[in-house]
Amino acid sequence: MEVSGIVKRIGGTQEVSAKFRKREIVVTTEEQYPQHISIEFIQDKTSLLDGFREGEKVNIGINLRGREWTSPQGEVKYFNTINGWKIDKMNGAPAPSNPADSMGSAPTSNSFGNAPTMAPLNDDAEDDLPF
Repeated sequence: MEVSGIVKRIGGTQEVSAKFRKREIVVTTEEQYPQHISIEFIQDKTSLLDGFREGEKVNIGINLRGREWTSPQGEVKYFNTINGWKIDKMNGAPAPSNPADSMGSAPTSNSFGNAPTMAPLNDDAEDDLPF
């Protein structure tokens, strides 16, 4: 999945514990009713936000995460998180991983690991939907 919009805010890296860190970015979508979407980058992905500034148009690869939690009183609650794994400037070129790289060197990808892929949709295929 992806979210596109204009960077509204980029937070600093938070050291939640000795083994966990996160960094938040807020993106405002460009649609009839703009939404302010908070996206967390965790662990080694926090550095992906270093080359970005407020006001830039970006495209962010995201994963939706959900979890169940039971309170000490036995009440079950559900929480959702939007995790970013890739971020690119809207002009199609990946942002530099180091701001100094934007001075003359070729852009490099700033996503780590394997990105999830989806098979292309086939418009000619019959589906089993009743409408």
